[in-house]
Amino acid sequence: EVPLVESGGGSVQAGESLPLSCGASMSWYCMAWFRQAPGKEREGVAVVDIVGTVTYSDSVKGRFSASRDSAKNSLYLKMSSLKPEDTAMYYCAAASYPCILSSDKYLNWGQGTQVTVSE
Repeated sequence: EVPLVESGGGSVQAGESLPLSCGASMSWYCMAWFRQAPGKEREGVAVVDIVGTVTYSDSVKGRFSASRDSAKNSLYLKMSSLKPEDTAMYYCAAASYPCILSSDKYLNWGQGTQVTVSE
């Protein structure tokens, strides 16, 4: 198992922004963000391939921006215009090609970082 470590997260008011970061100990073709709210299934947020192509879920498109620094094996997520429904544990995950937003594909996960958005 290859460790992934998330950082960032916290509590903010609706409409505010929050950055997340994830560091990996090796290079992966696909790095992704997922989230899971209490009582709900894990949901894909964004996946970035090794050349920087990003795929977003419809629920965050236009509000979140994902990127990566492949030289540093790092993944980032800038969350803007946050809503209470964005409240969840956010996880970083990594996998080989192809890069899809399905949690079943990912065997390598971080421990997660909590994001809480209040009204």
